[in-house]
Amino acid sequence: MWTLRAAVRRGACLSRVERGRSVLRAAPPPPCPQRALAVFGPDGPGSLQGRGGGGRGPRADGRRSRAGEVEDGAEDAEHEEEKLLRREPLLPAGTQRVCLVHPEVKWGPAKPQLTRAEWQVAEAKALVHTLDSWSVVETMVVPTKAPDRKLIFGKGTLEHLTEKIRALSEVTAVFLNVERMSTPTKKELEAAWGVQVFDRFTVVLHIFRCNARTKEAQLQVALAELPVLRSGLKDRIAPLDGHGGSSRYIMGSGESFMQLQQRLMREREMKIRKALERLRDKRQLLGRQRRRREFPVVSVVGYTNSGKTTLIKALTGDAAAQPRDQLFATLDITAHAGSLPSRMTVIYMDTIGFLSQLPHSLIESFSATLEDVAHSDLIVHVRDLSHPETELQKASVLSALRGLCLPAQLLDSMLEVHNKVDLVPGYRPSDQRALAVSALLGLGLEELKAQLEDAVLRATGRRVLTLRVQLAGPQLSWLHEEATVQDVHVIPEASVADVKVIISNSAYGKFQKLFPE
Repeated sequence: MWTLRAAVRRGACLSRVERGRSVLRAAPPPPCPQRALAVFGPDGPGSLQGRGGGGRGPRADGRRSRAGEVEDGAEDAEHEEEKLLRREPLLPAGTQRVCLVHPEVKWGPAKPQLTRAEWQVAEAKALVHTLDSWSVVETMVVPTKAPDRKLIFGKGTLEHLTEKIRALSEVTAVFLNVERMSTPTKKELEAAWGVQVFDRFTVVLHIFRCNARTKEAQLQVALAELPVLRSGLKDRIAPLDGHGGSSRYIMGSGESFMQLQQRLMREREMKIRKALERLRDKRQLLGRQRRRREFPVVSVVGYTNSGKTTLIKALTGDAAAQPRDQLFATLDITAHAGSLPSRMTVIYMDTIGFLSQLPHSLIESFSATLEDVAHSDLIVHVRDLSHPETELQKASVLSALRGLCLPAQLLDSMLEVHNKVDLVPGYRPSDQRALAVSALLGLGLEELKAQLEDAVLRATGRRVLTLRVQLAGPQLSWLHEEATVQDVHVIPEASVADVKVIISNSAYGKFQKLFPE
């Protein structure tokens, strides 16, 4: 039994004399947040794998038991998932020297707000440098009036740009900093520039693939890759004949090779969605177990590389939280238990970071994982105050959260944390509700914990009560199991104790029914 339970220890010493009476004071039990994570299963937080082992062997009569059939079904499903995760690389392997081309819109409705070209270029460079053995050797900011036109730039600008790229003999690839290129655009630019050309979607998708750890994250990336595979399907089939593969029929089946590939793509999508649905069912079961144990859940969200994991590690001391100074270091939602000043245990959920111009299909693919945010009791929005685009980053995160259709009450109660203030000397938040901290140096964390406690108490309907219980009865043990015991004041001559607890309304209702006065 992993419950947060402790009892008044025998042999408690005589601690003080109050009003002429000897009073025994037993210290409350130390919090055990690690035990709270047992609800996530034996594989630990972030893992959605089922329990293995324990299966029964074949029966003596040769017939299969139901347990054996279920185990075989699970193995088949796992084998199918492994097949779905085998796919071709999105980007070339090895060392790549990249020319970064950023189309700058200086006027008109397409001009981005709250940002500047140099900030967008800096983020694009960070994306490239996240890839192993990739480096930016040349950067070009090129003006354009209509970035949505087929070749992005005007004719004269494109010719001049082509001359410059062709003259860079060391360049092996071009990163065009646009959200998505169409297949014809990619094909024509590669023919003109003589190297492979990648857009923001492909680079981000490859980073996602590299950083996906759990099977659910890997399947979600595989689902997001399908638009790329569909868009390049015709080009891959075209060399088979002179008609794009559309006129050849497969052994009298009535469908062309193109139609066959399209059908296989639809079947692949259906299988990925079914596999994700199975994993979602497991996650929902774990979520129900968490809610049944009534552990408050705090979802920590923010722009990528804003310091979410560093903050969680500072709040919990959990060694499993491993922050990395790179974009999209966290793709799998992980859980970390910590204690608030009242000794109440909460679960912090570390979530995927957001990004401006994050491709819509990526957000859709990870919507199942982000559903956990909707079931949390409180959202903490971590912002990097040292970043020049901090306001744009805030707008991007809030836009993405609104797109998840979260409850209005959850959004209204969101706590905003301004991180990395050690890099901004003398900083004070203009919004009185925001908290300034440095997760790396531990600045402002005590004040943050106090505000977290107040917000969690309000969000979960918990309250602080002092209850008198009989020492000989089961009430004290029950409170240790079902509530957060802050203090136990033992009155030995009356064989009772005054117990200060933080307790939810539902647990208090159970207490009154089980132990009526």
